[in-house]
Amino acid sequence: MQIHDVTAKGKKNRKRKRIGRGVGSGSGKTAGRGHKGQRSRSGDNTRIGFEGGQMPIYRRMPKRGFTNARFKKHYTLINVESLSGFAEDVVIDLAGVLDAHLAAKTGDMLKVLGMGELTQKVTVRAHKFSASAVEKIEAAGGTVEIIK
Repeated sequence: MQIHDVTAKGKKNRKRKRIGRGVGSGSGKTAGRGHKGQRSRSGDNTRIGFEGGQMPIYRRMPKRGFTNARFKKHYTLINVESLSGFAEDVVIDLAGVLDAHLAAKTGDMLKVLGMGELTQKVTVRAHKFSASAVEKIEAAGGTVEIIK
């Protein structure tokens, strides 16, 4: 660290380095690319995971077993406390949650989790509920409908 780094307080953006503008600029001629080699040429772009022609690690590693990633179910999650923004005796489903901007859509199915408290009586239609969420909704006088 230099003294000019310390005293340059309040500066948000650094001035960009202009490369390839003559030898006097300090980064002219090869413009910071060095001499020869793949990265010195124009049009250099190697794919992610490229190891200079060596067999990449993702191809060297053995692939065994079963992965459930393709079949995983994705749920849009919401907590019970978020449902307290709705009016009494209203039916809440995935469309209603998304319209109220209470959750970002991360899946086509809705899951209600039990964090927080619920005061009003509501009907909640979802694909899954946690045990504590069912308990809290029913304690408030509401009903739970599981969508198959």
